[in-house]
Amino acid sequence: MLEDAKKRMAENVICNLKKRNMEGIYCRDKKEAVETVLSLIEPGASIGWGGSASIRELGILAELEKSGHEMRDYPMKDKETMGNPSYLGSCSADCFLMGTNAITVKGELVNIDGAGNRVACLIHGPKQVIIVVGMNKIVRSIEDGIDRIQTQACPIIADATGRKTPCGVKGVCMDCQSPDCMCCSIVVTRRSRYDGRIKGVIVGDNLGY
Repeated sequence: MLEDAKKRMAENVICNLKKRNMEGIYCRDKKEAVETVLSLIEPGASIGWGGSASIRELGILAELEKSGHEMRDYPMKDKETMGNPSYLGSCSADCFLMGTNAITVKGELVNIDGAGNRVACLIHGPKQVIIVVGMNKIVRSIEDGIDRIQTQACPIIADATGRKTPCGVKGVCMDCQSPDCMCCSIVVTRRSRYDGRIKGVIVGDNLGY
């Protein structure tokens, strides 16, 4: 019954993604998600990715490298300067892999970013964007999505990366203006202009932060 409930939840989101010119696919577990993502990527396509914990948990990057895809990473150290070649390569990749910080039941994508590279590639650049979404990322509203990110995800990410933000030090968001601030850009994707560009793979497991 739990599996049926997850599927119904995902199908509702997928229906609303379609209304927003985005595609959605439900996968029961991580294994099925890996198979689905691989099937969506054309042979020989270059791959960019946004440092997503959800993508890491799938273990799909190694599979793509084995298949001969050119992997265009954007290391943390390169984010210190604008116009870095590694970013320019990532945003011009054929396919961009990422998670989303939250997705509403209405099919809206909610993301918060520090450097902005991830949301920039989501908005424009790569020909195809594949988003992997765990069930833990589904929220009722945009406001709930932002709250989830700032109260649940950001403190964990800040602690893991050593950022000296209030959420990392005290575990509480204080609308900071810290140099390490991760909430520089708050982006809501309510519709895709380009047919078939954004594909959401909703997984019946919890993924990422």
